[in-house]
Formats: sequence, C-alpha cells, structure tokens
Amino acid sequence: MKVLAAGDIHGDMNLAKKLAKKASKENVDLVILAGDLTYAEQSTDGIIGPFKKIHKKVLIIPGNHETVATTDFLAEVYDVKNIHGYSVKYSDVGIFGCGGANIGPFNKMTDKEIFTLLKQGHDKIKYLQKKIMVTHVHPSKTKMEKLSGFVPGSTGVKEAIDKFKPDIMLCSHVHEAEGIEEIVGKTKVVNVGRHGKIFEI
Repeated sequence: MKVLAAGDIHGDMNLAKKLAKKASKENVDLVILAGDLTYAEQSTDGIIGPFKKIHKKVLIIPGNHETVATTDFLAEVYDVKNIHGYSVKYSDVGIFGCGGANIGPFNKMTDKEIFTLLKQGHDKIKYLQKKIMVTHVHPSKTKMEKLSGFVPGSTGVKEAIDKFKPDIMLCSHVHEAEGIEEIVGKTKVVNVGRHGKIFEI
C-alpha cells in the first residue's frame, strides 16, 4: 500500500491542493492527515475536498487546533474516516489513531487518555501483522521532543509504541521537526509535516 501522510495544514487551501496533486502524481492508495487541519477551528473549507476530488481514500484525526466534533463533521461531510480512537483495515494493514495533544488551544488530552484511545483502536486490528499508528503529538524521549523546549512529547504515545509495536508511527505537531525519522524500539517514527511524506507498507 502506498500512502501520502501530512499534518499541520492549518487551513491552508493552497497547501491542500499541492498535497492532492502530489497524491495524484504518486498514485497513492491512501491519504492520512495527522491533525491540525484547521487554524483554531476557523478554516475548514478546501482541506479535504481536493483529495476527494481525485477519488482518494482519506483518514483524518484531530490535532490541537480543532475539536473532535469538528473532525467528525469533516469526516461526515466528505465521507472520510476519523480514526480518533478507532481503526481501519486495508488488505493486511491495520491503521489506528488518536488525535489531540497534551498542549494546545483545543482537544487537550492527558497521556492516559491518549494511550487509552490508542489501545481502543489497536485492539480491533491487533491480529494483523502490519500496523500503522497515527497520532498528532509526538512520543516522549525522541529527537522531536528535543527540538522544542515548550512542546513536550507524549508518554502515552511512547507507551503505545512500546506495547503495540506498530511498524510505522506517524505524527506532526512540532513544525520544526518536519521530516525527522527515527527508530523507537522496532517502530519507525516519522514527523510527516506540512509538505507530507510518501511511503509504502
């Protein structure tokens, strides 16, 4: 499966169009948007539409700039899936997620809540050999955490990596960490950033 993953679009319609063009050019099977789709809930137009226009499957989670309700609304309007606390299965790949963050204006969550929602999603697809975990916030004790003195990583995300051992973990949140990849245990952790990353699993 070929995937385009991005995050932190923050209501930038031109960026969404560029990402959709990239998804079309690369002929991806799936688009994953890892939160902060809007800027403080104010800019929902034109973020999901460009991907649906080219007939791509789309998974979304909320960030810390939109509520779960807004994310659910976007999922319903555009007929895409919000995997905040849920999971999906495509072929032999299970994808589970949790949005929000431990800091920010909206959807602030404790690390315990983050872990619980990730477990809830993982439990449905734990029998699959290939797994992708999607969060907005990055895990604690990583390079991403060190890049920002005021954006702590999540111990809940780190615990989920340690216990569920996904093949790939995708996040965004720390803009300065865009593109960083590192290995945590046996999991490849990627900050997909605004400009997106293409990968295959």
